[in-house]
Amino acid sequence: MAPPKLEELKRQLKELLDVGFIQPSKAPYGVPVLFQKKHDGSLRMCINYWALNKVTIKNKYLILLIADLFD
Repeated sequence: MAPPKLEELKRQLKELLDVGFIQPSKAPYGVPVLFQKKHDGSLRMCINYWALNKVTIKNKYLILLIADLFD
């Protein structure tokens, strides 16, 4: 990643950490991050979860209706 984009990545990650939207992870998987320039010239962080979604284990059970829980 180019140095200006790397600095922007660090800045945006710090901001997201500070407000509590993300938290540090030690997961064995990661996702690619890239930037798209916005109309005002700033950079939008884009994350591609495609490969991560392929290895995610899906929940295969039905969600019960609230009425069924009280019977």
